[in-house]
Amino acid sequence: MRILGWPAVALLALGAVIGLGGCKPNEAIRRGAVIGKGTKPNETPKGAEIDEATAGAITGTVNFAGKAPERLKIDMSQDPVCSITGGENLAEQFVVHGGKLANVYVYVKGGPEAAMTATARSTAPVVLDQVGCKYTPHVVAVMRGGTVEFRNSDGTMHNIHTMPAGNPAVDVSQGAKGAPEQKQFDTPEIMMPVRCNNHPWMNAFINVSATPFFAVSDVDGRFSIKGLPPGKYTLAAVHEKLGEQTVTIEVASKEQAKAEFTYSMK
Repeated sequence: MRILGWPAVALLALGAVIGLGGCKPNEAIRRGAVIGKGTKPNETPKGAEIDEATAGAITGTVNFAGKAPERLKIDMSQDPVCSITGGENLAEQFVVHGGKLANVYVYVKGGPEAAMTATARSTAPVVLDQVGCKYTPHVVAVMRGGTVEFRNSDGTMHNIHTMPAGNPAVDVSQGAKGAPEQKQFDTPEIMMPVRCNNHPWMNAFINVSATPFFAVSDVDGRFSIKGLPPGKYTLAAVHEKLGEQTVTIEVASKEQAKAEFTYSMK
């Protein structure tokens, strides 16, 4: 932290990086345009309507058994803006509190036809921000046909670089505190990596669900999926390092079913 011992120089470095960090944004970024629009931009797939009067829910917890790996501190000294304003930045592969695991994508993998062909429940973009030189949240999810809004709340330039298996890739620069950018994702996909070419420690994951029934476990390992038509479901949980688990669960009319997943180091 020797930078903090000479604040005048640090402030000069901060200004320099804000002006010069990363590569020059292209015209789409300056306009805040939608990146790589689908055939019908921002239009979500149409399908079955759910009878809310009989719909149920699944709530549950993702557990972690045993000792979790230590969350390593990330060195951000290559960018003065990050090191001065970013605070403490810890690796997010294993975020465990009280034996509960965060950042696990939970989704309906199989179920009644009404659920598997259901209409999107929301058309609002899901926000993936860049704060303190890290992506926030670490894991996000949208329904196919939905959009992710990329924001840059930092005072330095970032690069949004997705590495998909089925969706078109995004690789664009976003200026310091620049205009938000939106990207539509049309193909179901699990744990699509997002990186920043300017800051190699930055990483996140985007999930694209075939249905509107999905969640991401919170800091206490909890998740909730509502509005499900009654029936038998295959529920899947996916962690970026520990892979996928599935359970079979029955959802009764107007009832709340419980589901549990437990991960451990292999």
